[in-house]
Amino acid sequence: MWAAGLNPGPTMLDQGFLKAPLGRLSLDSLPLHEPILIGTFIGVAVLGLVVVAALTWLGRWGWLWREWLTSVDHKKIGIMYVILGIIMLLRGFSDALMMRAQQAVAFGANQGYLPASHYDQIFTAHGTIMIFFVAIPLVVGIINFVMPLQIGARDVAFPYLNNLSFWLTASGAVLTMISLFVGEFARTGWLSYAPLAELQYSPDSGVDYYLWSLEIAGVGTTLSAINMVATIIKMRAPGMTLMKMPVFTWTALCSNILAIAIFPALTAAFFLLILDRYAGTQFFTNELGGSPMMYWNMVWIWGHPEVYVLILPAFGIYSEITSTFTGKRLFGYSSMVYATVVITLLSYLVWLHHFFTMGSGASVNSFFGIATMIIAIPTGAKVFNWLFTMYRGEIRFELPMMWVVAFMLTFVVGGMTGVLLAVPPADFVLHNSLFLVAHFHNTIIGGVVFGLFAGMTYWFPKAFGFRMDEFWGKVAFWGWVVGYWVAWTPIYIVGLMGVPRRVHHLDDASLRPYFVVAAIGAVIILIGILGFVMSIVMGIVKRKALADVTGDPWNARTLEWSTSSPPPAYNFAFQPVVHDLDAWHDMKENGYVRPTTGFNPVHMPRNTGVGIYVAALSLTLGFGMVWYIWWLAAISFVGIVLVSILHTFNYRRDYFIPGHEIAVTEDARTRSLATGA
Repeated sequence: MWAAGLNPGPTMLDQGFLKAPLGRLSLDSLPLHEPILIGTFIGVAVLGLVVVAALTWLGRWGWLWREWLTSVDHKKIGIMYVILGIIMLLRGFSDALMMRAQQAVAFGANQGYLPASHYDQIFTAHGTIMIFFVAIPLVVGIINFVMPLQIGARDVAFPYLNNLSFWLTASGAVLTMISLFVGEFARTGWLSYAPLAELQYSPDSGVDYYLWSLEIAGVGTTLSAINMVATIIKMRAPGMTLMKMPVFTWTALCSNILAIAIFPALTAAFFLLILDRYAGTQFFTNELGGSPMMYWNMVWIWGHPEVYVLILPAFGIYSEITSTFTGKRLFGYSSMVYATVVITLLSYLVWLHHFFTMGSGASVNSFFGIATMIIAIPTGAKVFNWLFTMYRGEIRFELPMMWVVAFMLTFVVGGMTGVLLAVPPADFVLHNSLFLVAHFHNTIIGGVVFGLFAGMTYWFPKAFGFRMDEFWGKVAFWGWVVGYWVAWTPIYIVGLMGVPRRVHHLDDASLRPYFVVAAIGAVIILIGILGFVMSIVMGIVKRKALADVTGDPWNARTLEWSTSSPPPAYNFAFQPVVHDLDAWHDMKENGYVRPTTGFNPVHMPRNTGVGIYVAALSLTLGFGMVWYIWWLAAISFVGIVLVSILHTFNYRRDYFIPGHEIAVTEDARTRSLATGA
């Protein structure tokens, strides 16, 4: 028996690629026959040249390297995560528009404008990018920026590791983007269906791009999660016990603990699939002792908890905003914390509901169906907590609060359809229909995406010292909210009618109006995305009029608002002492006076370029492995090891900001506060 052992049959090692200096890379690897891709490449190239020319003209390369690319400041790294997420959102959503356009026209004799192979690549890239390179970077970015400030810390526990985590995530995103112009992307769905992802059925470079980009980015995400947990556990301000932490910090803690638990399962699944493709093992095949279902169990052990990794920080954002814009302490703080912990634990017990139709048996299906319903209870409790916080509060319907209300109306529907799908008989009917697709977009958009936009709007003035433009912010809001309902209500309907998932063409032309409406909804969402970009652009244009000199433009309640906007490199001149929940509100109520003298030197981590070097070498390693350029992969791997070892001998990792420099910074803030008052 060859059970998961070496395959005696032919593998890619027998195809002559060992001897070729460029492996399987050739001119045929360039998509010269795809006019859409050629046009995209020209557009990207022109935009890239404009950016390079602008930086050169302004002489900003040195500044960019010193202040941003090599920075270990958690605030700058958080902002870079968010920028990465927004850039990848534009790419991921362009894929969504192309799919919606295809599905609006591809009926009967009309095959649409996308060939099946190209559609499948877009389909896979959309899901992969939106989860791994939009949702995760935006969530991690907001946690990176906000959480250390909320707990009164000067930085994260491992600043260098934070820089490395970001650049590994970014290099995974770059490798995915390279697949657009060199070779092709996977055609196997956003979780890479086994055994379809095996070499026998997907011999091209697509699956390899998928695997290596996510392996690299996954390492970055895991390291970041370890870093965040260590920061919250070890670096809280004096007096901030666990039950005095802001709810957002609690959700960040639970989210990152969950990430540490689940990402190794996904990394292992991908690594075993890599072995199948490169070494001829048979872990996930249908023969020689392999089992595709093992792959799916490993993937969904990651996959469904991952939903909660994303949604828990969003719940934290909604909690902070609701408390701030009602002018009240959050109702039922303890129950919110307990609900967060319960969701974290239960999320690990629901993955098997993805296999209700796989013949597991009534007892297994019943257990996981009940577990899936039970997890809705703490989620529902949170909704009531937010409602009770609003009750008799003086609600200010500013933009962040509008996102909260939209979330509550939208997400509840997604949650209820999730409970419906937790009923095994209903799941048998609906699991392979578009109803399920509408459900998870309902929860991810209505929960995570709305939360991320709320958070970015809420903390933007803290990061940059001025607000976003309100008019364009409302364009973004209404575009997303109206667009969501127009885009996904028809998909719910056709799903209930039995229209299957994962198809690019349908025979029944009577369904076309539903898909046309869905495409119109996607265009409305596009208006929302462009509105968000414009709210940032116009905010920059009008930054003097929208400036915030107080550091607390919303009359907020947590510690991050006690600093200037943007915060200084050291965050706090004196480490704050916490006496109560909502520490900043408590300080304001008790007549807190900012210290203006007696500043001591502050110990800070020094910038380093090692993170970007390791990430660049990881990128070349991934590219070499995708194309079987073994010498490039070997050199890159050796380079990663050497750079990492050499970094351990770098003892110049920190410095002190002198007390007189801190005094100058704090005096400037004192003057601006006096002017603002």
